[in-house]
Amino acid sequence: MQATALPIYSPHSYAPRRDLSANQPHRFLSPTRLLCALIAIPAALGIGTPWVNAAALEEVIVIADFRNINEADVATSISVISADAISARGAQHFEEMAARIPNFNLSGGTGRARFFQIRGIGERSQFVEPINPSVGLLIDNVDFSGVGSVATLMDVEQIEVLRGPQGTRYGANALAGLINITTRDPEPDFGASIRATVGDYGHSTLGFTGTGPLTDNTSFRLAAEKHQSDGYYNNSFLNRDDVNQRNETSLRGKLKMVSDPSADTSWETVFTLANTDIDNGYDAFTFDNSRTTQSDQPGHDRQNSTSIASDTTWYGAGLDLQIIAALGRTDSEYAFDEDWSFDGFHPDGYSSFDNYARQRDTSSLEARLISNEPLQIVGLKTDWVVGIYGLQTDEALQRTYTFDSDFSSDFDFTNLALFTQLDTALSSLWNWSTGLRVERRTANYSDSRGVQFDPNETLWGGRMALQYTPQTRHMYYLSLSRGYKAGGFNTDGSLDADLREFSSESLLELELGAKLNLADDRLTLRGAIFVDQRRDQQVNSSILRPRPDGSTEFIEYLGNAAEGTNQGIELEGQWLALDNLTLFANAGLLRARFDRFTNEAGVDLAGRDQAQAPRYTYSLGAQLTQGHWQTDLSVDGKDDFFFSDRHELRSTTQTLLNANISYVRQDWQLRLWGRNLTNRDYTIRGFGSFGNNPANGYTTEPYVQFGEPRMIGFSAEYTL
Repeated sequence: MQATALPIYSPHSYAPRRDLSANQPHRFLSPTRLLCALIAIPAALGIGTPWVNAAALEEVIVIADFRNINEADVATSISVISADAISARGAQHFEEMAARIPNFNLSGGTGRARFFQIRGIGERSQFVEPINPSVGLLIDNVDFSGVGSVATLMDVEQIEVLRGPQGTRYGANALAGLINITTRDPEPDFGASIRATVGDYGHSTLGFTGTGPLTDNTSFRLAAEKHQSDGYYNNSFLNRDDVNQRNETSLRGKLKMVSDPSADTSWETVFTLANTDIDNGYDAFTFDNSRTTQSDQPGHDRQNSTSIASDTTWYGAGLDLQIIAALGRTDSEYAFDEDWSFDGFHPDGYSSFDNYARQRDTSSLEARLISNEPLQIVGLKTDWVVGIYGLQTDEALQRTYTFDSDFSSDFDFTNLALFTQLDTALSSLWNWSTGLRVERRTANYSDSRGVQFDPNETLWGGRMALQYTPQTRHMYYLSLSRGYKAGGFNTDGSLDADLREFSSESLLELELGAKLNLADDRLTLRGAIFVDQRRDQQVNSSILRPRPDGSTEFIEYLGNAAEGTNQGIELEGQWLALDNLTLFANAGLLRARFDRFTNEAGVDLAGRDQAQAPRYTYSLGAQLTQGHWQTDLSVDGKDDFFFSDRHELRSTTQTLLNANISYVRQDWQLRLWGRNLTNRDYTIRGFGSFGNNPANGYTTEPYVQFGEPRMIGFSAEYTL
């Protein structure tokens, strides 16, 4: 199969959608019946009658900042997802909540989403090359950037997504933003709960949590969960319906210790020990773009992550000392049947399997001095933070590939950073914030082919923000931020010399925003307008090399585009319309374009949208409550987008309807939930620049992977 000229495809040039109901044996309730129940039951109970007592929306505390403060006071665009919202969606993994976040996207091509994009910026995949993530992922202070499969939602308290460069707070792994996931802390009183879920496609989950005191000053929390599913694809050659199965186990233990109230010095420590074992299948691409595969060697997407972390704060006179330490190990293995078929299907004997096994060890230590009483600087009250951060990462790769000898590599890097932030009250109405972070990065790489790199560089980022608070619960801000992302190298020895290394990327962002609490805190509005200028933009590119047998090999590499501009708007609103009716609306508009870039095929992409950057995203919903009953309805939407910067294939648009109805008592609750109730076929990964089917002479054509079909489930939880 020889590489051919790149054709131009329409957004829907692949095979038309087909009715897959015949291949969905697990469905046990039609969407029509569910929607009728959602309408009829609340109507019969008289839901819609406003409660007598006045109510207000709850305050949201953000912990991803240096201080735990009200979200309304954080001068950046941020989305916060609560535990209640996770339960209402029936979500097992972060990827199932991502559609609620404006200007947020994620990449398919794996069993669970590993890579995320914020405002059009972020990686899409990883094979041989080491990468530096653009979107950070923290779970209980442990850095899991680039290995997002670990983001299960067992016993999660809150998800925070900070959009825009977080150059002061988090540095190199947060060029585009940060996902911060926090699980529930131990409680001083005994309690326990057990939760079970069943649903379509063999979906089942069983979870347990327990918490309580060990001593007067020490409490514990234990959580365990097992999740299984057959997945949404069938394999006709193997006669199996579980080649994309999900088998996920999450375990976590926490200890919280506080000082004796009579002690002279007060302190608080939280220890966390966690293990997440993901053993999922991966077999998703077909010649006819259906959900029925023919692979004789279905792939897999496995990840086992173990971490231990501690967060200790000493409270002193005038300042606090916070020390955060974390250790983590992730063993991952990603594999796929490259020919998508079985021996004998290809007349030329083409058969290929590719497996990537990685082991990553991380250790981090951060120390912060945080003022708890403002200093007087030139007569102005100033709160301050100063800190030091260190991260050591060691990563070993073993690749086993049909068309090559076994390949191994070792990659380690160290990041050392100093950072500071000053928040100055210019007056009772105006506040000025400045932050700066300087980071030194050293890296070493070597592999079994004799390739070696040892780049070192110094990076910096920061932020200036002006806040205006004309009245209580109203805040406007203007910020200028600089983020950065480390440079790197491509390890494939067949690449030309000028493609082997690429430089660091920087991002300069101007953001104007407002956060308003109105109508006696019954209405919250959040809005932001941003313009990002990307310099030496790192882009994922690839070239095609024909093999002697006529098939084609992909060689992916990273390079620098000259310039790019990402600009847009984000809006979030929540309205307590009646005491028992809450409405929400989240929306994002995005224009992410290359200003100047010519890809490896010589095509000038100036003015073209960047990959994984839909022009609009939205999520609309309502929650209705009466007595013990609660009903939630939501619609998530997303524009189509380019899957890659090297071909023209675009995703489908998405409009997904979700709902749940719950019956909640003090110690137990029952919940019927559904996602994608109209059973919309939508695509999450696509290739548009090669042919893999011998039946049509390996003609270049588009291939796509589908997202989750209609899912309906039933959950029950009992609390002691």
